Amino acid sequence: MSNVKLGRIIERILGRKDKDKTENEKKRTDQSIISTATYYPNAPKTSRPEKIYIKAQILQSLEDLDDVKNEVSAGNIIIVRLGPLAEKSTDDVKRAVSELYDFTQQIGGDIARLGEERIVVTPPFVGIWRGKST
Repeated sequence: MSNVKLGRIIERILGRKDKDKTENEKKRTDQSIISTATYYPNAPKTSRPEKIYIKAQILQSLEDLDDVKNEVSAGNIIIVRLGPLAEKSTDDVKRAVSELYDFTQQIGGDIARLGEERIVVTPPFVGIWRGKST
């Protein structure tokens, strides 16, 4: 499957939902500090984990989504490569991106496309800048 086609699929899924995300970002910017306790009521009362990692993960199947969710819930930033899953099934890619988008909405995290076959998923206290560079 070509990278351009996969990129368009990801963009369609995330692009449709970015309208909802923009409204959520406006609400979030009105608050000066967002406590982790808001999104993780059972978490320790710290503002964020002691150490945050950026991890790369390849999505081979839909079962790998639980690992991504667990890592983001632990406070890590995950870069997900969707290429191997796309070679198997475009529908699975759509399901995976939609499921990760819904998950990030539930926890107050963020998700965005990185290139043609990658997405980044962040915990609530990490935002993704979407502005144009000068």
